[in-house]
Amino acid sequence: MSNLRVNIAGVEFKNPIITASGTFGFGREYGEFYPLSALGGICTKGLTLKKREGNPPPRVAETYGGMLNSVGLQNPGIEHYLAEDDKRLAKEDVVVIANIAGSTLEDYIAIGERINDSHADMVELNISCPNVRQGGMAFGVLPKNVEEVTRAVKNVCKKPVITKLSPNVSCIADNARAAEAGGADAVSLINTISGMAVNYKTRRPILANNNGGMSGPCVKPVALKMVWECYNAVKIPIIGLGGITTYTDVLEFMICGARAVQVGTANFTDPTAAYDIAKDLERYVEENGIDINDLVGTLILN
Repeated sequence: MSNLRVNIAGVEFKNPIITASGTFGFGREYGEFYPLSALGGICTKGLTLKKREGNPPPRVAETYGGMLNSVGLQNPGIEHYLAEDDKRLAKEDVVVIANIAGSTLEDYIAIGERINDSHADMVELNISCPNVRQGGMAFGVLPKNVEEVTRAVKNVCKKPVITKLSPNVSCIADNARAAEAGGADAVSLINTISGMAVNYKTRRPILANNNGGMSGPCVKPVALKMVWECYNAVKIPIIGLGGITTYTDVLEFMICGARAVQVGTANFTDPTAAYDIAKDLERYVEENGIDINDLVGTLILN
């Protein structure tokens, strides 16, 4: 019997298609193109305790097979989200994942507590943020810090916690184990890969911040490998992302061990991308009479 529903940490998604944080805002604009209820879930733009203006422009650059961004977590802050977007999203008949970020451990704890007052179904930790208390090194680089920030949020947050892993590390499987040890209910990966774009005429970086995060189809092979590595390292569910543009990409990620996926950069090139992928996946499942969950982790190595 065909089935598209997936369950992650007790939360049921009608299908495994989730929009990635930072690529979908809070769903308001995309809701003008299609009903958000057609998706499995929405991951909000990264939220911080206070409003952030983000980095100066230019902060987006096209690159071969993808894009670079250095937006700098521009967002209206948690209080604005709770007042303006939370109740609206709760009416959309779609799982809502609130992505949260901070510059100190105390920031994560405070926003982890505050998000309890939202209607969000789950929380995703963006730990690729620089830790100002440790000289700017991202929280997500060292396993001990991954475990620390995950545990700190789990101690105060009543909602299932997804730890979003950075690929800019020596061994992502170690960081997945650290997130699991810290109490994460799931992990999502990969976040963007550090990169740079250069203008040969001016001999300057194109981004005002000099470097940024690379995403899009160009990162998909890296993402697939890392999902497979983490699938073999932890028992908690994995949400895969990185260059997904078609339903066959979704199938590949699930075969490598992902239980659900996030669609990100594709939303910029085609505002109906996530919707189209969900519909194509539904058609594939019905035509082949399969339960999508049966694909998870079925990769056969040579």
